[in-house]
Formats: sequence, C-alpha cells, structure tokens
Amino acid sequence: MLYIGCPQWSSNAWKGNLFSSQCKNTDMLSQYAQHFNSVEGNTSFYADPSPSTLLRWANSVPDDFKFTFKFHRRFSHELKLTNVHNELTAWLNLFAPILEKTGQIMLQLPSAFGPNDLPKLAQFISLLPKELNFGVEVRHPAFFQKGEAEIALNQLLMANNINRIAMDTRALFAVKANTEALIDAQQKKPHLPVHAIATSEQPMARFVIANLQSEYKTFYKPWLSKVKQWLDEGKTPYVFFHTADNREAPLLARQFCKDLGYNHKVLNPFSGEAEAHQQALF
Repeated sequence: MLYIGCPQWSSNAWKGNLFSSQCKNTDMLSQYAQHFNSVEGNTSFYADPSPSTLLRWANSVPDDFKFTFKFHRRFSHELKLTNVHNELTAWLNLFAPILEKTGQIMLQLPSAFGPNDLPKLAQFISLLPKELNFGVEVRHPAFFQKGEAEIALNQLLMANNINRIAMDTRALFAVKANTEALIDAQQKKPHLPVHAIATSEQPMARFVIANLQSEYKTFYKPWLSKVKQWLDEGKTPYVFFHTADNREAPLLARQFCKDLGYNHKVLNPFSGEAEAHQQALF
C-alpha cells in the first residue's frame, strides 16, 4: 500500500481544481480524501485541536484514510523531550478518537537537537505505545554525515521500529528565490542532504519543489526507484508533496503516481475537473 498526500488538506487555491468551485471550507477534507489517502497533519504541531474537531475530522474521511499528525512542538522544542510523561499521556488521550485513522505520528526535532541529545530521544521513545506507528525527523547536520552520530540514530530507530522521515528540499533550493512564496519557503525549510533509509516498515518522504514550471524531475526520479523498492519489499511508504505555496501540490502528487505507474485514486479526475467537464457537456 502506498499512502500519498499533501502537507495540508484545505486551500482556497484548490477550488475549481482539486475541489469543486463552490466547495465550503467544512467540506474540503472530505473532498480531499476522495483523491488522497493520507495528509500531513501539521496543524497539530502548533495547536491542540478540540475533541469535537478531531471527531469531525475522523468522520470526514473513509476508513482507509490515514492521517499523519505531528506531535505538538512543546514536546520537541519547548520541553526538549524531558519530563513529558504526563503531557504525552494527555496528548494521546486527546487523539484517541482518531488514532484508528492515524497511520503515523511524527516527531519533528529542531536543528539544535544533536547527537548528545539521543538519550533524551531514547527515553521519549520508551514512553510511546507499541501499538502505534511513529516517525522521527531530524535536522542537525551531524545526523547526515554517515558517521557515529547517524549510525547511533539509525540503530536507535531500528531497534524500536521507528521510521526515519526524509525531507528532500533539493529541488526547492535549486531555484533562485524570486517570489515571496519561494523566499518564504527557502527561509523556513531545512537545506540538508537526503538519506533515504527505511528504519521501519512505514518509510516516509517529504518532497518539496519550487513549482511545476521549475526542473524537479531530476530530483524525484531516484524517489520513484526507492518507493518502488519499498513497495516490492512489502513496506508501506508515505510520500507527501509540497510546492513553495502548495498551490500545485496535488498536481505534483498526481504526476509522481503517473511516473511511478501506480494505480492510485489521485489519478482520477479531481472534483473541480469533473465539475468543469460536466459543465462543458451542457
């Protein structure tokens, strides 16, 4: 199974394309889930949703849809993974109604989190429930140098069946930042090497480009081979597609599936496209 998605499920820019032209904000998730089977739940990194919001999200998607929520930044950036037991229990209890439709929970660590902090990560991992799937994204340069620090990180993740998340921003930084969206994206996104390693059974890749008009296929061709390899090995990859302003993210995801030759519902006409075709007939 291949899970494909975007870094968000709602955008007014997608009306008339991914969404029908009159799509209400409250209907965006359900229309998104008609074409994608996963999404990056980035909102949970910045704020805890209410219980009623979580129930609404769970009821808006089919049973085969899998959210990939992020742990709130208080765990990684504020508490720095220390003294988190009570906070972690409360957070998991809050998300309990939607965990059945959650494929993976992501821990995004700051760039300051380095090799000396690995014992903190090990302690945090020891608190995680074994029945759920988790992924870790690191941003410290030492974890990309193929030395002792990276080996220790990978061994820790493998020993605990935790996925190492790969974020590929090479195509984004290969373009001169000449628009506000590109300037903002290059300021916020990390610029690090790409190590595509599966440390558990649900490898995750986050692929970021400038836009569809820029050269990006050179950078994602290796991902076509890697994702195919993972699928052939019986793994369950998660791949998420970003553009600088995410306006074209759904189209990028569709192009990837076309090039991969994978039969996914993202290849079907989007809601807005079907609407336009129907209007043209009449």
